[in-house]
Amino acid sequence: MTETVTKKHPKGLYLLYFTEMWERFSYYGMRAIFTLYMINALLLDKSMASKIYGSYTGLVYLTPLLGGYIADRFWGNRKSIIFGGLLMAIGQFLMFFSGSLYHDIDTAKLVMYGGLGFLIFGNGFFKPNISTMVGQLYKPGDSRVDSAFTIFYQGINLGALMAPLVCGGLGEQYDVNGLIIPSQFKYGFLAAALGMLLSLGAFVWLKNKFIVTPEGDAVGLPPKQAYNRKDEQASPPAKTNPMKIVLALVGWLALFSGFYFGLKLDEIGAMIFSTCLVLPVMIISDKSLTAIERDRILVIYIIAFFVIFFWSAFEQAGASLTFFAQEQTDRNIFGWNMPASFFQIFNAMFIVILAPVAVSIWSFLAARSKEPSSPVKQSMGLGFLALGYLFIAWGVNGIQPWDKVSMVWLVGLYLIHTIGELCLSPIGLSMVVKLAPVRFVSLLMGVWFMSTATANKFAGDLSALYPEEVKIETVATASDDVIALLKDNVLGEDVWNSPVKNNIAITSVKAEFDKNIIKSMALANESDSISMYSLKLIKTANPSFEKALISDDGNFIFGYKQVEIKKGKEIIKEDRVEVWNLHPKKPSFLGMQINDLYDFFMIFVYMAGAAALILFIISKWLLKMMHGIR
Repeated sequence: MTETVTKKHPKGLYLLYFTEMWERFSYYGMRAIFTLYMINALLLDKSMASKIYGSYTGLVYLTPLLGGYIADRFWGNRKSIIFGGLLMAIGQFLMFFSGSLYHDIDTAKLVMYGGLGFLIFGNGFFKPNISTMVGQLYKPGDSRVDSAFTIFYQGINLGALMAPLVCGGLGEQYDVNGLIIPSQFKYGFLAAALGMLLSLGAFVWLKNKFIVTPEGDAVGLPPKQAYNRKDEQASPPAKTNPMKIVLALVGWLALFSGFYFGLKLDEIGAMIFSTCLVLPVMIISDKSLTAIERDRILVIYIIAFFVIFFWSAFEQAGASLTFFAQEQTDRNIFGWNMPASFFQIFNAMFIVILAPVAVSIWSFLAARSKEPSSPVKQSMGLGFLALGYLFIAWGVNGIQPWDKVSMVWLVGLYLIHTIGELCLSPIGLSMVVKLAPVRFVSLLMGVWFMSTATANKFAGDLSALYPEEVKIETVATASDDVIALLKDNVLGEDVWNSPVKNNIAITSVKAEFDKNIIKSMALANESDSISMYSLKLIKTANPSFEKALISDDGNFIFGYKQVEIKKGKEIIKEDRVEVWNLHPKKPSFLGMQINDLYDFFMIFVYMAGAAALILFIISKWLLKMMHGIR
C-alpha cells in the first residue's frame, strides 16, 4: 500500500516563516529611513548618503558567501542563524544609539558605521541559512516543497510591507512647520531592533521542537555531526584544494589593486567587484565540468550580468526615489502628509496582489506551448523597468526645483517595476537551480547573489548622480572671528580663510537672513524665486540656524549653529559653521550632463532599455547553450 503523504505542512515551516518575516521587517524598516536619516539628521549630502547606502546594501548581498561557507563546513544552519541574528540585533541597536547622538555628528556617524558593520556580517550568516532549512523539513521528492517556498516568500513580503509603515511612521516625523524632526529617527531604528529580537527569540526558543525532519531529527546541525548521524540529506564535507584557494587569493589581490589604484574605485567597490570576478572563474575552470555543463554555467553568468542593470535601477527605491518622494512629491492625502518612507510599501503590496496573476499567465501560456524562455522573460523584466522610468521621466519633464508632482507618478513607477520584478527575479532563481550542476548549485546561487551585490553598489553610485539645487560642502568647528562675524553681523573683508574642503574662503559677505528666512534676496544670475527656494532648502535641513550670511559672490551660505556634544561626562555646546553651495556642479554620466530630474531618470531608461534589447536579441543563442532547458 502506498504511504499517504499529508498535505499539511510541518509546523517548522511556520516558525521559519515567522523568523524570516521579522528579520525582513528589521532590514526593510531600517532601509526605509536610512538615507532620510543621513541627509536630514547627519546632514550628509545626497551623493555621500547614496554611496554609503550602496556600499551597505552591496555588502549585505556579498557576505552570505562567507556565512554560507562557514555553515556548510563548520557550524551548520542553526548556529549560523543564531550568530547572525545576534549580530544584526546589535547592529540595529547601534543604529538606535546613532540616532540618539545625531546632534554630535562625528560620534553619530562613527556609531552608525559600527552598526552597519554588524548588520552586514550578521546578514551574511542569517540570510543564506534560513531559506536552506525550508527544504530540509521535507523528504526528498515531496511535492509540498514548492508550495512551502511560496508560503515562506509570503513571509518575506509581509515583513517588507509592515516595515516602512512601522519604522517609517515612528522615525519620519515632521513638526508643525513641515520640517523633519531629526530626534525621531532613533525610534524607527529601535522598532527595527525589536523586530530582530522577535525573530531571533522565536527561533532560539522553538527550534528544537519544530525545526526537525519528518523522522524527528534536528535540521541544521554542523555538517560532521549530521553526517555521523547518517542523515539522508547530509553529505560529508567536500575537500578544498589549497592551491586553488591560493591562486584565487592572488587573483583577487591583483583585481582589487587594478580597481582601486587603476580605476580609482573606493575600497568597498573594489572588494565587491573583485570577488564577483574571482568566484565565477574558479567555478568555470573546474576540470570536472563537461562541455554542456560549462555552456549552462556560462548562461547563468551572462544572465547574472544583465541582472546587474535591473537591480541597480530597481534599488533606487531606498535612495534617489526616496529623495524624490520627500522633496518633490505631493504627499498630501486629505490633509494628511504621507511620510516619504511609506512609498516603499507599494512594491511588496503589488507583489502580493500580482504574483498569483503572473503564475496564472505563465501557466496559461505553458499549456499552449507559448511560454517564453527564461532569457526572454528576463528581457521583459528589464523592458518593464525601462518603461517605469520613462513613465516618471514624463511626469517630471519641465518641472522646477520647487514644484511638487502627484504621487501617481511614483506609485505608477513602482507598479510597473513590480511587473518587471515578477518577470525577472523568481525566474532567475529557478533558472540557476535548473542549469547548475548539482555539485555547484550553492556556489552558483552565490554567484547569482553576487550580481545583486554588484548591482546594489552600482545603485548607490548612480543615486549619487541625483541633481541637487543646493549642496552642503562641510560642517566645521568655527573660529572666534567667524562666530563674532555671524553673531554680530560685522561686515568686512578677509575675515576668514576657511580650512574646509575645496579651500572655500570668505573674502566678504553682504547679506543676512533671519531664522525664518522671510527676506527675499536676489543672487547673482538667479531669480528671486530660486534664491528663496535655495534658502528654504537650507533652512529645512538646518532648523537650528540662528543666523546665516551669504557670500559676496552669491555662491555660498555660511550658517552658524551650536551643537551639543558629550566630552566625558560633561555635555558642552560647540560653535559650528555650515557652508552651503548655492551653485553645485552638475553631475555627468558617460558624457551626459544631468541638469534636472528628467535627465536623471532617463539614464535608467537608456540603461535598462539597451540591456533588455540586447538580452532579447541573444536569447535564442542562450537557449541553445541551455541544451534543452527553458
